[in-house]
Amino acid sequence: MDGAADSGTAGAAAAAAKWRTDASRAFQYYLDRSTPHATGRWLATLAVAAIYALRVYLVQGFYIVTYGLGIYLLNLLIGFLSPMVDPEAQAAADGPALPTRGSDEFKPFIRRLPEFKFWYAITKAFLVAFVMTFFSVFDVPVFWPILLCYWVVLFVLTMKRQIVHMIKYKYVPFNIGKQKYGGKKSAGSRSSKD
Repeated sequence: MDGAADSGTAGAAAAAAKWRTDASRAFQYYLDRSTPHATGRWLATLAVAAIYALRVYLVQGFYIVTYGLGIYLLNLLIGFLSPMVDPEAQAAADGPALPTRGSDEFKPFIRRLPEFKFWYAITKAFLVAFVMTFFSVFDVPVFWPILLCYWVVLFVLTMKRQIVHMIKYKYVPFNIGKQKYGGKKSAGSRSSKD
């Protein structure tokens, strides 16, 4: 009898493991397919954030969860705006890594936290925070205006430091205003202009 119970338990465990593997594979497939659709991904995240904000507003609680979410999002933003190799550390070690003059070698800006991972972490954070709003243990009573003021001060000071760092080492993490180069023109398009 014990052998039959053990084989039934093993079969159920194997079926659960197979289901988990299949679900994980399907999730990764759709995640990979979403990679080139940045606008759609960010609109979906904006919708998730709006649903979370609506939930917090209607429940009139979970301000600690929201504050923790805000701190986490600020941390992700700093990673997104920072270069992979910190120019301050590189300058101390063996000279500046980013060009400071026009004659310096061009090195492209590589983020410490790539855009896709930034989006994925933000989306997961909003989903986790949304799920947390269904458990009353996370609804700690606080005076939310103080948390909001503290978060705004923290955001301003952190962004000021990050912007000063960007100006000092002359890097811009956005494509706005950067010069765009076209590829080589085909021979057909040149001959038609002649």
